[in-house]
Amino acid sequence: MGRLTGKTAVVTGASSGMGKEIVTLYVKEGANVVAVARRKERLEELAESLKGEEGKVAVFPGDISSKDVNEAMIDFAVEQFGQLDILVNNAGVMDDMAAVGDFSDDKLMNVFNVNVYGPFYATRKAVNTFKAQGTPGSIVSIASEGAYKTCAGVVYCASKSAVVALSRNTAYMYKAEGIRSNCIIAGGFKTEIANSMGMPNMEAYGKLQPVLATSPEPGEPIEIARAALFLASDEATYISGAELAVDGGWCAS
Repeated sequence: MGRLTGKTAVVTGASSGMGKEIVTLYVKEGANVVAVARRKERLEELAESLKGEEGKVAVFPGDISSKDVNEAMIDFAVEQFGQLDILVNNAGVMDDMAAVGDFSDDKLMNVFNVNVYGPFYATRKAVNTFKAQGTPGSIVSIASEGAYKTCAGVVYCASKSAVVALSRNTAYMYKAEGIRSNCIIAGGFKTEIANSMGMPNMEAYGKLQPVLATSPEPGEPIEIARAALFLASDEATYISGAELAVDGGWCAS
């Protein structure tokens, strides 16, 4: 038996990078996983690659910036596998490094739709699903050192600060129901998130270089997946409201 045998998880941003590694590890540890992302073909390839593992993968194509998608993906998990046990808010996009005087309205809306509103809608739906089931549940949200360091633009940093606040408030408000909420403070990782940046604001990017220079070598996405496995598992039943830094020691600089 795996560490997540018998549990059902929903993982957003599952088509690449951290999300793909989280889905893979969860399934190998026995979880049935609803893999959510916009790129259906990548989700299907992932599901195919995991056939024969202890857990199962159900593909759910969708854009998590939509409230309807966030609610439907959790209903789908319950329909497919009987109940919800774990939500992983992983999907995220970058800004263009701009300071507050220069951010665009489009960038603000795009980043907040994915990084903030998506996790808010998903967490609300998950909490109410756990309560309706009468079961404990675990929520793992992927935040960033950008919540604490000026290592990106104002929009991205603000969005990840919101994720931390969401995670901590949820942990406190629902502790009596046995609902745990934790976040992972990710450093730099070898993922495709930079592709969402577009052309960076070069003036701001130049100002950020002293902070970015203190970052260790980017990590592998599996490091985030291992942390997400621990926080979702029964090994972490007394951990809630935590902010686990997975950043190669960047938080210590």
